[in-house]
Amino acid sequence: MQPIHILLLIAAYFAILILISYFTGKNDTNDAFFKGNNNSPWYVVAFGMVGASLSGVTFISVPGWVRDSQFSYMQVVIGYLIGYLVITFILLPIYYSLNVTSIYEYLKQRFGNVSYRTGAFFFFLSRVLGASFRLFLVAVVLQYFVFEAWNVPFVVTVILSILLIWIYTARGGIKTIVWTDTLQTFFMLGSVAIAIYFVSTELNWGFTDLFTAEELKPYTKLFFTDSFLDKNYFWKAFFGGMFITICMTGLDQDMMQKNLTCKNLKDAQKNVLSYSLVFVPVNILFLFLGALLFIYAEKNGISVPMLDGKEKTDLLFPEIALNGGMGIGLGIIFILGLIAAAYSSADSALTALTTSFCIDFLDIKKKELSKQTGIRKKVHVGISILLVVVIIAFKYLLDSSVIDLLLKAASYTYGPLLGLFSFGIFTKIQIKDKWVGLVAILSVAITYLIGSIPAEYLGGYQFNYELLIVNGALTFLGLILISTKKDQRTSNL
Repeated sequence: MQPIHILLLIAAYFAILILISYFTGKNDTNDAFFKGNNNSPWYVVAFGMVGASLSGVTFISVPGWVRDSQFSYMQVVIGYLIGYLVITFILLPIYYSLNVTSIYEYLKQRFGNVSYRTGAFFFFLSRVLGASFRLFLVAVVLQYFVFEAWNVPFVVTVILSILLIWIYTARGGIKTIVWTDTLQTFFMLGSVAIAIYFVSTELNWGFTDLFTAEELKPYTKLFFTDSFLDKNYFWKAFFGGMFITICMTGLDQDMMQKNLTCKNLKDAQKNVLSYSLVFVPVNILFLFLGALLFIYAEKNGISVPMLDGKEKTDLLFPEIALNGGMGIGLGIIFILGLIAAAYSSADSALTALTTSFCIDFLDIKKKELSKQTGIRKKVHVGISILLVVVIIAFKYLLDSSVIDLLLKAASYTYGPLLGLFSFGIFTKIQIKDKWVGLVAILSVAITYLIGSIPAEYLGGYQFNYELLIVNGALTFLGLILISTKKDQRTSNL
């Protein structure tokens, strides 16, 4: 597939998104941008959130991860399901009862301004890194397979990617995202299913071979229960997945902002429960695709692509789709799936970051009404520039699978949010609000030091995503230490 064909396909795709934004963004108000006028059909939000939750990282990086970790990722996915139940029946009722625009407004009401700003800051940091991870991956693919042939610098590729998102989110915000995510989820899931069909046909496999072929066995080990010390041990992955979902969805303004556009709590709960059930079969599809790609590559002498002198398994799927000799059809399907997966999460991240900065840091609701829309638009541009800078930095810093790095980063940045919200929800203790920021920073620092301890010093134990739980527990403990004396006496009665 030639670079010009890929570019034309992307241009046509974004023309459709811009058309959607034209109709959904006619009412250019902050209420529409931040909350979608609380008028989104729950089933539309649910379907769109499948794509937003998976993202381009899942689309490319999960299949590329199969060689090194087999199907162990499903242990994390099983944990996700329990996390979604916590979101549905504990967190959503709180957010709807308080009628918040930013979910971190809960922390302000529960503890005070410092807690509120601390929670918002860690979301902002988490989402900037998360969105940048996702956009970095798609920018690398576009650079490697399209713009490199024209000697276009990586910086330009990144700027174009962000610019396209900015164009169709600038007016409608979350109201536009709800509908564009629906289209993008359709393209992404369709692309994965068709890609599996293409590759299995090239391998001369029938439907039953997808489950019984001997070549699959080296890739499909699902449960790792041999040693608690192992990085992929089941219970570590399960609880890590559960708390990752609670934090990266339930305590994340990006994901919750879509839920808060539903008409009422009941619709929002139906939304979360329905899309959580789709998660298991969808992720199984991605893992099967990864196994098929490595089998096909081995049989056809296709090497894992190299980037900056390093092997990048994340690039195997695009390498086979675009240069693997299976025709232009798979290439078209791949590009549609890639841009749908990547931008369905990146566009909502840009909108959520704009929302959080306006509400949580600028307190936009207290500004003059005539200036509020202008402030929001300036912030939207500023966040776009910030993402460009971080993505470019990643090019020189990342040397591992993006999905693995994304989840590791979440262990550090979402831990304080987990501690703050759990302390607020499950205790009635009041705290010295002014010390919350210090507690959060120390929790992250200590967690990092714990995660850096060599496995041989811990009897062979390898930390993985359970560091998120450790981080949250340290924050929780720190909040107890800064509780007011009155509450300490009460708690001892």
